[in-house]
Amino acid sequence: MKDERGSSPIYPQADPATLERADYEAEPLGRGEYVTAMVHLYRGEMHRALEWRKRLDTTTHWALVSTVGILTFSFSNPQYAQETLITGMYANLMFLYHEARRFRFFDVWRTRVRMIEENFYGPILRRDPHSPMEGWGDQVAEDLLHPKFKITRLQAMRARLKRNYIYIFAFMLVAWLGRAWGLPVDEQQEGLPGLFSMGLMPWWVPVSLVIGLYGFLAGMMVFTPNVKPAEESYWPDPEHCGEDIPSLDV
Repeated sequence: MKDERGSSPIYPQADPATLERADYEAEPLGRGEYVTAMVHLYRGEMHRALEWRKRLDTTTHWALVSTVGILTFSFSNPQYAQETLITGMYANLMFLYHEARRFRFFDVWRTRVRMIEENFYGPILRRDPHSPMEGWGDQVAEDLLHPKFKITRLQAMRARLKRNYIYIFAFMLVAWLGRAWGLPVDEQQEGLPGLFSMGLMPWWVPVSLVIGLYGFLAGMMVFTPNVKPAEESYWPDPEHCGEDIPSLDV
Protein backbone atom coordinates (compact mmCIF):
# COMPACT_ATOMS: atom_id res chain seq x y z
CA MET A 1 0.00 0.00 0.00
CA LYS A 2 1.38 3.44 -0.99
CA ASP A 3 0.70 6.98 0.20
CA GLU A 4 -0.75 9.80 -1.96
CA ARG A 5 2.62 10.50 -3.63
CA GLY A 6 2.96 6.84 -4.58
CA SER A 7 6.56 6.63 -3.49
CA SER A 8 6.81 5.13 -0.06
CA PRO A 9 4.57 2.63 1.76
CA ILE A 10 2.54 3.79 4.70
CA TYR A 11 3.95 0.86 6.70
CA PRO A 12 7.62 0.78 5.81
CA GLN A 13 9.29 -2.61 5.84
CA ALA A 14 11.72 -3.22 8.67
CA ASP A 15 15.40 -3.59 7.95
CA PRO A 16 16.13 -7.33 7.41
CA ALA A 17 19.44 -6.93 9.17
CA THR A 18 17.77 -5.87 12.39
CA LEU A 19 14.69 -8.02 12.07
CA GLU A 20 14.92 -10.90 14.54
CA ARG A 21 13.33 -14.22 13.75
CA ALA A 22 10.22 -14.83 15.83
CA ASP A 23 10.76 -17.59 18.33
CA TYR A 24 7.45 -18.98 19.61
CA GLU A 25 9.30 -21.24 22.02
CA ALA A 26 10.36 -18.16 23.98
CA GLU A 27 6.73 -17.26 24.64
CA PRO A 28 5.00 -18.87 27.61
CA LEU A 29 2.54 -21.60 26.68
CA GLY A 30 -0.95 -20.80 27.87
CA ARG A 31 -3.15 -23.31 29.63
CA GLY A 32 -5.66 -23.32 26.81
CA GLU A 33 -2.97 -23.93 24.21
CA TYR A 34 -1.55 -26.80 26.25
CA VAL A 35 -4.94 -28.47 26.67
CA THR A 36 -5.74 -28.07 22.97
CA ALA A 37 -2.41 -29.61 21.96
CA MET A 38 -2.91 -32.56 24.33
CA VAL A 39 -6.42 -33.18 23.01
CA HIS A 40 -5.18 -33.38 19.43
CA LEU A 41 -2.22 -35.56 20.42
CA TYR A 42 -4.54 -37.93 22.27
CA ARG A 43 -6.92 -38.18 19.32
CA GLY A 44 -4.06 -38.88 16.94
CA GLU A 45 -2.53 -41.60 19.11
CA MET A 46 -5.94 -43.15 19.72
CA HIS A 47 -6.62 -43.26 15.99
CA ARG A 48 -3.34 -45.01 15.27
CA ALA A 49 -3.94 -47.52 18.06
CA LEU A 50 -7.40 -48.35 16.69
CA GLU A 51 -6.08 -48.78 13.16
CA TRP A 52 -3.43 -51.26 14.30
CA ARG A 53 -6.03 -53.02 16.43
CA LYS A 54 -8.11 -53.60 13.30
CA ARG A 55 -5.08 -55.15 11.61
CA LEU A 56 -4.77 -57.65 14.45
CA ASP A 57 -8.36 -58.77 13.89
CA THR A 58 -7.68 -59.16 10.18
CA THR A 59 -4.72 -61.49 10.74
CA THR A 60 -6.70 -63.62 13.19
CA HIS A 61 -9.51 -63.83 10.63
CA TRP A 62 -7.06 -65.11 8.01
CA ALA A 63 -5.83 -67.78 10.42
CA LEU A 64 -9.36 -68.95 11.27
CA VAL A 65 -10.50 -69.13 7.66
CA SER A 66 -7.34 -70.99 6.62
CA THR A 67 -7.71 -73.46 9.50
CA VAL A 68 -11.31 -74.23 8.63
CA GLY A 69 -10.37 -74.82 4.99
CA ILE A 70 -7.44 -77.06 5.93
CA LEU A 71 -9.53 -79.15 8.32
CA THR A 72 -12.27 -79.55 5.74
CA PHE A 73 -9.84 -80.66 3.04
CA SER A 74 -7.91 -83.03 5.34
CA PHE A 75 -10.99 -84.93 6.50
CA SER A 76 -12.39 -85.04 2.95
CA ASN A 77 -9.11 -86.50 1.66
CA PRO A 78 -7.70 -88.82 4.35
CA GLN A 79 -4.81 -89.91 2.12
CA TYR A 80 -3.44 -86.35 2.21
CA ALA A 81 -4.57 -85.47 5.72
CA GLN A 82 -1.19 -85.55 7.44
CA GLU A 83 0.57 -83.39 4.84
CA THR A 84 -2.30 -80.90 4.88
CA LEU A 85 -2.52 -80.67 8.67
CA ILE A 86 1.21 -80.19 9.19
CA THR A 87 1.26 -77.53 6.48
CA GLY A 88 -1.64 -75.83 8.24
CA MET A 89 0.20 -75.88 11.57
CA TYR A 90 3.20 -74.07 10.12
CA ALA A 91 0.95 -71.70 8.18
CA ASN A 92 -0.64 -70.70 11.49
CA LEU A 93 2.84 -70.19 12.91
CA MET A 94 3.45 -67.72 10.08
CA PHE A 95 0.18 -65.95 10.88
CA LEU A 96 1.17 -65.82 14.55
CA TYR A 97 4.55 -64.30 13.69
CA HIS A 98 2.93 -61.71 11.43
CA GLU A 99 0.29 -60.81 14.01
CA ALA A 100 2.95 -60.47 16.72
CA ARG A 101 4.68 -57.83 14.60
CA ARG A 102 1.42 -55.91 14.30
CA PHE A 103 0.82 -56.28 18.03
CA ARG A 104 4.18 -54.65 18.80
CA PHE A 105 3.18 -51.58 16.79
CA PHE A 106 -0.26 -51.49 18.38
CA ASP A 107 1.39 -51.61 21.78
CA VAL A 108 3.48 -48.51 20.95
CA TRP A 109 0.42 -46.35 20.33
CA ARG A 110 -1.62 -47.95 23.12
CA THR A 111 1.17 -47.17 25.57
CA ARG A 112 1.13 -43.48 24.76
CA VAL A 113 -2.66 -43.38 24.97
CA ARG A 114 -2.60 -44.96 28.43
CA MET A 115 0.12 -42.58 29.61
CA ILE A 116 -1.94 -39.55 28.55
CA GLU A 117 -5.12 -40.97 30.07
CA GLU A 118 -3.52 -41.72 33.43
CA ASN A 119 -1.48 -38.54 33.79
CA PHE A 120 -3.54 -35.92 31.96
CA TYR A 121 -7.21 -36.87 31.77
CA GLY A 122 -7.23 -38.73 35.08
CA PRO A 123 -6.13 -35.70 37.15
CA ILE A 124 -8.56 -33.47 35.24
CA LEU A 125 -11.50 -35.74 36.03
CA ARG A 126 -10.47 -35.94 39.70
CA ARG A 127 -9.91 -32.17 39.88
CA ASP A 128 -6.40 -32.96 41.01
CA PRO A 129 -3.65 -31.04 39.15
CA HIS A 130 -0.92 -33.51 40.19
CA SER A 131 -0.11 -36.35 37.78
CA PRO A 132 0.67 -39.79 39.27
CA MET A 133 4.01 -39.97 37.41
CA GLU A 134 6.55 -37.17 37.55
CA GLY A 135 8.08 -36.18 34.25
CA TRP A 136 5.65 -38.21 32.16
CA GLY A 137 5.50 -35.49 29.51
CA ASP A 138 9.25 -35.65 28.94
CA GLN A 139 9.10 -39.42 28.54
CA VAL A 140 6.24 -39.25 26.02
CA ALA A 141 8.09 -36.52 24.10
CA GLU A 142 11.24 -38.64 23.98
CA ASP A 143 9.19 -41.60 22.75
CA LEU A 144 7.66 -39.43 20.03
CA LEU A 145 11.10 -38.29 18.86
CA HIS A 146 12.75 -41.68 19.23
CA PRO A 147 10.00 -44.35 19.22
CA LYS A 148 10.88 -47.74 20.64
CA PHE A 149 9.08 -51.03 20.96
CA LYS A 150 7.91 -51.71 24.50
CA ILE A 151 7.89 -55.51 24.24
CA THR A 152 10.09 -58.06 22.48
CA ARG A 153 9.00 -60.15 19.50
CA LEU A 154 8.71 -63.31 21.63
CA GLN A 155 6.60 -61.46 24.20
CA ALA A 156 4.28 -60.32 21.43
CA MET A 157 4.03 -63.85 20.04
CA ARG A 158 3.31 -65.22 23.50
CA ALA A 159 0.61 -62.61 24.08
CA ARG A 160 -1.20 -63.42 20.82
CA LEU A 161 -0.74 -67.17 21.31
CA LYS A 162 -2.27 -66.98 24.77
CA ARG A 163 -5.12 -64.75 23.60
CA ASN A 164 -6.18 -66.42 20.32
CA TYR A 165 -3.85 -68.89 18.65
CA ILE A 166 -3.65 -71.45 21.44
CA TYR A 167 -7.14 -72.64 20.48
CA ILE A 168 -6.25 -72.85 16.79
CA PHE A 169 -3.12 -74.90 17.45
CA ALA A 170 -5.03 -77.13 19.87
CA PHE A 171 -7.66 -77.93 17.21
CA MET A 172 -4.93 -78.67 14.68
CA LEU A 173 -3.16 -81.05 17.08
CA VAL A 174 -6.38 -82.89 17.92
CA ALA A 175 -7.15 -83.22 14.21
CA TRP A 176 -3.66 -84.55 13.50
CA LEU A 177 -3.91 -87.13 16.27
CA GLY A 178 -7.44 -88.10 15.24
CA ARG A 179 -6.62 -88.54 11.57
CA ALA A 180 -5.77 -92.19 12.27
CA TRP A 181 -9.49 -92.87 12.60
CA GLY A 182 -9.90 -92.31 8.88
CA LEU A 183 -7.13 -94.69 7.84
CA PRO A 184 -7.91 -98.13 6.37
CA VAL A 185 -7.78 -101.02 8.81
CA ASP A 186 -4.76 -102.67 7.20
CA GLU A 187 -2.71 -99.51 7.60
CA GLN A 188 -3.71 -99.14 11.25
CA GLN A 189 -2.30 -102.59 11.96
CA GLU A 190 1.17 -101.48 10.93
CA GLY A 191 1.61 -99.42 14.10
CA LEU A 192 3.34 -96.05 14.17
CA PRO A 193 4.88 -96.34 10.69
CA GLY A 194 1.44 -96.83 9.23
CA LEU A 195 -0.27 -94.16 11.28
CA PHE A 196 2.25 -91.37 10.78
CA SER A 197 3.87 -92.16 7.44
CA MET A 198 3.93 -89.33 4.91
CA GLY A 199 4.69 -90.41 1.37
CA LEU A 200 8.26 -91.62 0.95
CA MET A 201 9.37 -89.97 4.20
CA PRO A 202 9.92 -92.15 7.29
CA TRP A 203 7.25 -91.86 9.94
CA TRP A 204 9.50 -90.02 12.38
CA VAL A 205 9.87 -86.99 10.07
CA PRO A 206 6.27 -85.70 10.43
CA VAL A 207 6.28 -86.66 14.09
CA SER A 208 9.45 -84.62 14.62
CA LEU A 209 7.94 -81.64 12.78
CA VAL A 210 4.87 -81.65 15.00
CA ILE A 211 6.79 -82.23 18.25
CA GLY A 212 9.29 -79.54 17.33
CA LEU A 213 6.56 -76.97 16.58
CA TYR A 214 4.52 -77.62 19.71
CA GLY A 215 7.68 -77.87 21.81
CA PHE A 216 8.63 -74.40 20.60
CA LEU A 217 5.18 -73.02 21.43
CA ALA A 218 5.18 -74.64 24.88
CA GLY A 219 8.68 -73.34 25.62
CA MET A 220 7.65 -69.84 24.57
CA MET A 221 4.64 -69.96 26.89
CA VAL A 222 6.74 -71.16 29.83
CA PHE A 223 10.01 -69.28 29.49
CA THR A 224 9.06 -65.98 27.84
CA PRO A 225 8.43 -63.26 30.46
CA ASN A 226 4.87 -62.05 30.80
CA VAL A 227 3.93 -58.84 29.04
CA LYS A 228 3.47 -56.20 31.70
CA PRO A 229 1.50 -53.03 31.03
CA ALA A 230 3.87 -50.45 29.63
CA GLU A 231 2.89 -47.98 32.33
CA GLU A 232 4.36 -50.44 34.86
CA SER A 233 7.47 -51.59 33.02
CA TYR A 234 8.63 -49.42 30.16
CA TRP A 235 8.03 -45.87 31.29
CA PRO A 236 9.84 -46.04 34.66
CA ASP A 237 12.86 -47.53 32.87
CA PRO A 238 12.78 -46.66 29.15
CA GLU A 239 16.11 -48.40 28.50
CA HIS A 240 14.94 -51.93 29.34
CA CYS A 241 13.70 -52.60 25.79
CA GLY A 242 15.85 -50.49 23.53
CA GLU A 243 14.92 -51.82 20.09
CA ASP A 244 14.24 -48.91 17.75
CA ILE A 245 11.28 -48.92 15.40
CA PRO A 246 12.34 -48.86 11.75
CA SER A 247 11.99 -45.34 10.38
CA LEU A 248 9.79 -46.50 7.48
CA ASP A 249 7.29 -47.99 9.92
CA VAL A 250 6.80 -44.93 12.13
